[in-house]
Amino acid sequence: MLISRQERARICSDTELGAGNILQRLRAYERPLDEPVLRTDGTWRAPDGSHPEALTLGQLYEVVETYAGRYAALGVRPRDPVAVHSSSAAEFAVNFLALTSLGAIPSFVNGNLSPETAREYVRRQGAVGAFTDAAHHGVLSGDASGLGFVVTADDVRPEHRAALPLSYPYRHDPTDPVLISHSSGTTGLPKGVPHTHRTLMYAQLHRLRFSTGIDMERTLVGLPGAHNAMVATLLYCLLLRTDIKLLSSQRGTEVLDAVEEFRPTAVLAFAGTFGEMAAEDLTARDLSSVQVWFNTGDAAHEAHIRALVRHGGHIEIGRDLSRTRVEGSVFVDGLGSSEAGYSVFHNRHTKDTSAYSRRVGKPISFAEAAVLAEDGTPLPAGRIGRLGLKSPTLTPGYWNDSLTWNRMRLGGYWLTGDLAHQDEEGNFYHLDRVPDAIRTRAGIVFSTRTEELLLAELPGIADCTVVGVAPDGVRADWDGDGEADAYALLQLADEDGTEESGDGDEVWTGRVNTVLTAAGFPPVSRALRMKPDDVAKGATGKVLKRVMRDRFATKEQHA
Repeated sequence: MLISRQERARICSDTELGAGNILQRLRAYERPLDEPVLRTDGTWRAPDGSHPEALTLGQLYEVVETYAGRYAALGVRPRDPVAVHSSSAAEFAVNFLALTSLGAIPSFVNGNLSPETAREYVRRQGAVGAFTDAAHHGVLSGDASGLGFVVTADDVRPEHRAALPLSYPYRHDPTDPVLISHSSGTTGLPKGVPHTHRTLMYAQLHRLRFSTGIDMERTLVGLPGAHNAMVATLLYCLLLRTDIKLLSSQRGTEVLDAVEEFRPTAVLAFAGTFGEMAAEDLTARDLSSVQVWFNTGDAAHEAHIRALVRHGGHIEIGRDLSRTRVEGSVFVDGLGSSEAGYSVFHNRHTKDTSAYSRRVGKPISFAEAAVLAEDGTPLPAGRIGRLGLKSPTLTPGYWNDSLTWNRMRLGGYWLTGDLAHQDEEGNFYHLDRVPDAIRTRAGIVFSTRTEELLLAELPGIADCTVVGVAPDGVRADWDGDGEADAYALLQLADEDGTEESGDGDEVWTGRVNTVLTAAGFPPVSRALRMKPDDVAKGATGKVLKRVMRDRFATKEQHA
């Protein structure tokens, strides 16, 4: 049961509400304590030793206060960063609520980071201690870590609830940091991205004001637990009274399994997960409950969107306010980032949609976007430049790294690291990441745009990655002035990518370049088949083209 119109108005006018005190405000709204508010995948151990699959609001209060008491007994104080390094989405959620209730700052660390990267990242955060799961305890424990404590769920017991400080719960200022999540790390060590009591809640209140949220009545979250998008979704669903389930896995097959088991109306994930889902035989799956798919982070590919929206159904409201269920779900394609705090672009697709070609639409009403020249001047329609954003949801800066933050600002905008252009109607089109564009003899190959076209035009391809390989010492990306060879690395839909299977690389090179030439795009030097396991992915599931370039260059040198 979603909130009433009266409660929605009360929440939207609540001047005390922010990301750091949501449970305290729910208490003020007199929500029923026996109402289930959070479903888990069983990966989290509660203080009483159980592994609950659902928590009522009353149970969530008790768990959060128990965790907060444990942290208080360990000496955690307001504004202390505490690392949370785990593979369980529920552990991130519980620790966020507990640490912020003390005024401390949870610093999320993705469980997929390498141990060396995780240790260095936590060191840079200045964390006073850490919470981990058993699998990651050894990564941060030991004298060399410099942490005051490293605890697991086994160290949190019911009696710790009595250790809450007299000042509990902490009273936040809107500018207080409440979370440090990190970037995907596609260009190196992840950057710490803080968000505040205000920035992390801003978009959620905007959504409550302008959307009924009825399509999120049962919400399945396949986002990484360590990402601020998971926390933002949790905040929104708690306010909306959504039935929400958190998954710890982002694997496409496991999200599909959860869809069939949980029967959600809404599914949230990153583009990589949706791509894996689209590669499966979806006719063998029951996706009839799904009304909407929400993508955030990188914009999704047309081929993947079209595969998903054929399934499920959605509600359309007529002029007479009548409600009709229409076959086919909706895919809301969002372009966002950890720094932006919310997907400031939303492009809505159905099975009848034709607005693709990397179109991400217009920025949400509270944000401003521009395509910028190198001197920060906004460019006119049709000109390619750097995408810049202004938004009240934007992070106040990188944690302990103001130098990098200021280098990513231009003309008053924050640079997303993307290349884009606009059309005459003000719609934005995403072409590529700045370091992934490839300067070739035939022109600039925008890798993401090229992948989009190939996936749409060549059904035999399940996925592909376009990378450039330049001679040693030559820089051939958007910021370089050299030239590279562009390669299309293909995952075939019905083959395993071995040399013995199907048509040869020469045949695929011809097919690929025929499609590119017809569209007016520069050709690639070669198209090569690869296995899914050959694709390097980061902690959040993004393809690491930097790593793919290095691997492929090494392979070519020894060929």
